[in-house]
Amino acid sequence: MKTKDWILNAIIAALYVVVTGILVPISFGAWQFRVGEMLNHLAVFHKKYIVGIVAGVFISNLFFSEFGAYDLLFGVGHSILSLLLMLFFTRNQHNPRTKMIINTLMFAVMSFLVAWELNIVVAAPFWFTYLTVAVGELVVMSLGIPLMEYLDKRLHFSNAMK
Repeated sequence: MKTKDWILNAIIAALYVVVTGILVPISFGAWQFRVGEMLNHLAVFHKKYIVGIVAGVFISNLFFSEFGAYDLLFGVGHSILSLLLMLFFTRNQHNPRTKMIINTLMFAVMSFLVAWELNIVVAAPFWFTYLTVAVGELVVMSLGIPLMEYLDKRLHFSNAMK
């Protein structure tokens, strides 16, 4: 990666951390609407954005989560696995909207990792927590699709990482 790529990823991580930090009450727990998750859609435009996204999740969980190492393992793992699955399932897809829909579904499906964490740490009921976390991902990331499309028209995410 070029210096410019590292700087862009640092900005993405910082945005994720700031948004998550401002919205801590709704960013963690069984009912979570982590608005920073909209940034996951950047990986649709270029896989190099994954570095900034994962760094943002790691730093947010490190500083704001009450679950410490569990949230670093399960939360960061959730992001990495979801993004890798999205890359795999969209490798032959060229439509950004379709890729973002698949990305949204990957994050919702993989929410079982967060539900598992909450089941281990606070004995939250697994299936109910899986449902609530997945719904949160679906809502936030679905709302993020038109926002990211709008921003891409102005910022050209794909070209920024070339």
